[in-house]
Amino acid sequence: MSIGTFSYPLPANEPVLNYGPGSAEKKRLKEVLAELKNEQADIPMYIGGREVRTEKKVAIHPPHENKHVLGYFHAGDATHVQQAIDAALGARESWAAMSWESRAGIFLKAADLIAGKYRPYMNGTTMLGQSKNAYQAEIDAACELIDFLRFNVHFLGEIYKQQPVSGPGMHNRMEYRPLEGFVLAVTPFNFTAIGGNLPTSAALCGNVVVWKPANTQVYSAQMFMRILREAGLPEGVINLVYVDGPTLGEVCFNHRDFAGVHFTGSTGVFNKMWETIGKNMSSYRTYPRIVGETGGKDFVLVHKSANADVVATALLRGAFEFQGQKCSAASRAYIPSNIAEDVKAKLVEGVKSFKVGTVEDFTNFVNAVIDEKSFDKIRQYIDDAAKDPNATILVGGDADKSKGYFIQPTVIETKNPQSVTMCEEIFGPVLTIYVYDENEFEQALELVDTTSPYALTGSIIATDRAAIERATVKLKQAAGNFYINDKPTGAVVGQQPFGGARASGTNDKAGSILNLYRWLSARTIKETFQPPVDYRYAFLQEQ
Repeated sequence: MSIGTFSYPLPANEPVLNYGPGSAEKKRLKEVLAELKNEQADIPMYIGGREVRTEKKVAIHPPHENKHVLGYFHAGDATHVQQAIDAALGARESWAAMSWESRAGIFLKAADLIAGKYRPYMNGTTMLGQSKNAYQAEIDAACELIDFLRFNVHFLGEIYKQQPVSGPGMHNRMEYRPLEGFVLAVTPFNFTAIGGNLPTSAALCGNVVVWKPANTQVYSAQMFMRILREAGLPEGVINLVYVDGPTLGEVCFNHRDFAGVHFTGSTGVFNKMWETIGKNMSSYRTYPRIVGETGGKDFVLVHKSANADVVATALLRGAFEFQGQKCSAASRAYIPSNIAEDVKAKLVEGVKSFKVGTVEDFTNFVNAVIDEKSFDKIRQYIDDAAKDPNATILVGGDADKSKGYFIQPTVIETKNPQSVTMCEEIFGPVLTIYVYDENEFEQALELVDTTSPYALTGSIIATDRAAIERATVKLKQAAGNFYINDKPTGAVVGQQPFGGARASGTNDKAGSILNLYRWLSARTIKETFQPPVDYRYAFLQEQ
């Protein structure tokens, strides 16, 4: 398809490099990891094209090596948030007026830069700053981020193509304007690609952005910001600040020109944002767009017809890749009694085979959780389960933060399907299973649907097609991303648009055309070629 002189076909997903033994990409990545570890980075905020440094420097430590310092970032305060808003609003008119093809060119160039010379740097900062192994970093900081940038250009082109019909004597057209004000992007630690997509998807549509990443993702966020600048992003379009949440909210949510928030994080924080925005509605120029992806208590429901090896593999990968810190990670599983012992044995065997340690050892499947606060919270869940008479820890349970925030992947079996670890989001390498009577599939479906307030991801594993169909229908509202005979993680841009409902967010589907509509404000324009010169209609004439 084409817009003007530009053609934006549906892009292919970026190929995943395998980092196998002796590969060129593995050699180069190891060189970059060593370079980054020795660099002692000095990381400024980026406001209106300026590098802003403060007296408050915060050290960045690899979660798996908490005594090493990768560098320091310069933390800001309310004055820096205001400066970022001012810079954004100052850039707004010229950015909105720029042809969309030119805006697209910036983000397509950024994608090419990541696919090329900056690939090991995006992966390396993600590995060291967020404790992702090479494969998890590759599918996130390289492939998914590249896909977001390229697919969003295609999707926006598809939107611009949508035009109304014109009747005789008139010309109708639809104009897709950016929002009237600035957009706030608040991004999490767990996916570098989310950190990149939330500000750029809004900016591609002509909006200006204030971007606040999680402190634990600053290391890779600033690398992406440097790439955007090299790709030609004008000053003030995206402004990167490092401030605490309450300070950010106090300034942004009380500003007359606040036009929207693009958020990924906890349900509690998002609820508080929504409440604050609602209270401030009378002060805004326009109704702000509120887009958020929040928590999950993601499930795997297994039918009695399932293959035990398929089940175990889905759970081992789905629950424990990236230490269970994916929004979509398998956290609760319902296993039928006929294959339960087989599945449990395979889970125990699999967990015991995991290597846990630093990301620089490419043989480690599991690395560290993100920080001490998260470590302590996850460990408390495990300790409480160990004391619960209805729960048994089948494997794992150990934790050690002396060198890094390492928690041994843990599988808990509970006799109570309403136990805490079956209901509450843990965001760590903890999987709880409940064994149900193989002949009570309907009751299991009801448990899955009603146990958790979340509805992000889930899966059904079965070979019986009737069971698959029944689960697909019964669990229609239980997951925004539903998987059949697969783990509930690994959504790919353009293939499985991501998002959930209920307490999991607004389900605006990042990685699809739906999300971009949220950052546009349509204007219908009608031009009449021969305007009437008399108000009287024919029906008013006498017979």
